[in-house]
Formats: sequence, C-alpha cells, structure tokens
Amino acid sequence: MQNSVNVALVYCEQYQLDEVRLAVKKGLDLLGGVEQFAKPQENILVKVNMLVGDSPDKCIGPHPMVFQAVLEQLLSAGSHVSFGDSPGFGSPRGAARQAGLLPVADELAVPLADFETPVTRTYTETHLIKQFTLTKAVTDCDGLISLCKLKSHALTRITGAVKNQFGCVPGILKAEFHSRLPNSKQFSQMLVDINLVVKPRLYIMDGIVAMEGNGPRNGTPRPMHVILLSTDPVALDAAVCRIIGLDEALVETITYGNAFGLGSSQNISFLGEPLSRFAAPDFQVNRSKASTAIEKNSLSNSFMRNNLTPRPVINAKKCTRCGRCVQVCPAQPKALSWANGEENAPVYDYSHCIRCYCCQELCPHQAITVKVPLLGKLIRR
Repeated sequence: MQNSVNVALVYCEQYQLDEVRLAVKKGLDLLGGVEQFAKPQENILVKVNMLVGDSPDKCIGPHPMVFQAVLEQLLSAGSHVSFGDSPGFGSPRGAARQAGLLPVADELAVPLADFETPVTRTYTETHLIKQFTLTKAVTDCDGLISLCKLKSHALTRITGAVKNQFGCVPGILKAEFHSRLPNSKQFSQMLVDINLVVKPRLYIMDGIVAMEGNGPRNGTPRPMHVILLSTDPVALDAAVCRIIGLDEALVETITYGNAFGLGSSQNISFLGEPLSRFAAPDFQVNRSKASTAIEKNSLSNSFMRNNLTPRPVINAKKCTRCGRCVQVCPAQPKALSWANGEENAPVYDYSHCIRCYCCQELCPHQAITVKVPLLGKLIRR
C-alpha cells in the first residue's frame, strides 16, 4: 500500500507578525520541526516567488511577514540562509525591494543570493529536458526551501508549489522555454523536471490572502486564511485544487508530477486544520476543460487552431502603451507589434502567438486578459 503524504494546513487570520510566526512554526512542527529541513552550518536557500517587484498588497508573491517568519525559523536552526528569485522582469534586487522582502532580509542579515549567474549542467533524472541552465544560487546551496503564493494562472490554472521553481532559471532564458515549449503539456513536464533537479526539501505556500481571477499578476486578492506546508509539491498543489474545487486533472503539473515520480496526489493526510475549513468553491480560476495552449492535434489548420484556443486580448482603454507586452513576447517573429503606431495599443498577430500568456502575466496595468474566441465557445457549449 502506498504511504500517505502529509500536507499541513494552518489557519492564519491576517498578516500580523506574531500571528504569522505562530502559524509558520505550527506548520513546521506538524511536519517534524524545522530541524528536519535545515541543519546547523548548512547553506539553505529560500526560493521565494517574485514574479515582479510590486507592493505586497497586490498579492503577487508571499507577504513579507510570511517571508520573515520562515527566515527566522531557518536561522533558529543554525543554518546559513540566503534568498532570491529570477523575476520575469527587472533585477532580483529591485524586485525584492519593491515586494518588501529586501528590508526584512537586511534586518535579519540574510543576503540576496546570486540569481543572475547561469550554470549549465546535464541531468539523468529528468524526463523531457536533459540539460538545464539554472542560477548559481540554486546549484551552490545545500538545501532549498520553496516559498510560493496561492494564485490563479492563465497557462497552468494555478501557480503554486511546482511552478515556483521556474524562477530557478535565470532571466531571459525563461522566455526561451516558452518559445521552445508552447504546448502546455510539455511546459508542465519541464516544470516537473526542474523540481526533480533542484529537489526542494520543503514547500511553503502563503494563502493567507490569495489571488484569484486574472492571475498571476493582475488578479483580485482573496482572503483564504491558510498557510500550507509539505515536502511533496504535487500533494500541496492537489490540496489547493481541493480547496478551490478545481479538477486536479486539469492541472498538468499534478498529472506529470504523479507520472514522473516527483510526488503524489493520492493518499494525502491533512495535518492541522481540516480541508473543509478553507473551502472556496467559488474561487475564480479557469475551470474549462479546454486546453490553455495550442495543441498539435488533428486541427492542423492554423485558422481553426487560432479560433478555438484561448488567447490574450488587450483592453485598449486600460493600456498605457508602455510596451512591456511587446518586450516580453518570446515568439519569433513576435506576436505583438505597434502595427497601428505607438500612440495606439499594440496589436496581436495570433498566427504567431504561441499562447504562453507572458504578455498577460507581466502586463503592469491589468490591460490583458485571456479569452476564448467566439468559435471556440460555440464548439465547447
């Protein structure tokens, strides 16, 4: 019989430091204590989700109070602790400062790790990608703790424990993966492979206030009052699906996480609070059974594919013409251009769009959403 997988669920009402400290410690104690994950004199890296630098109240990444509580626990174990991420846009230091994490780290004398220097290695334990270029911080540490946020996501439905490790890939190289792996299945397999390579010891998710709707940057804050912890990212993400009532089969990082041996969404034992305490079946997330990306199937006609698959759409009234979407588009040739002049919103050429949704993910002004074309809606009714 398969052994059960533990996921700790801890109630936390708000981002009040003493309350968060107690919740984080309780979660760690439910899993055996912080000493299970960090030893004296070890170099422990906290890989914190920093998609972009923005105010903590936007709920784009873990809140500084959760970050502080996690750092304090690791430091209490006698470990040498560092932190970082490779954001989707801008420098790691700038993102950490804007997110309110750098002042916390500076006060605790926790340095920002090197998330800019690339290190390329070949791996045998992976399934799709055999060679990864990762950041020096990741390859040099003794152990990694993954600190993520409970959020919706256009491509992967949710962004959580498994997807957080995409930030172990430095800077612009992330765009190359989107270009090489536009198929959502392959992209999810790659994410699982990264986790198999970097092997985080523990996954901690800040769900005290989550993000629903147009995530992972421009969604709506949603109080959920929960911190989740597990050594198994597949089980943790499955727990999120059960909390928000999302079909786990639609989350391909769970599907391939199970298949590739990263973890298991079966036989989960919930420690601490019951799952039902956090149930949010009305959580705004993509529940459609339609694929979120272009699939290579019998619909070989590009016109049909481009009129069935969900696609990013710009709201010209919200667009400030900053050009961020054009800049981050990884497609070659680019799917976005200033076809109508820079005084107007950028224009999509959907025949070039690979449905990676980087434009929607990194738009700083909530001007891009993902919509299913009319033909696709009619066929899927």
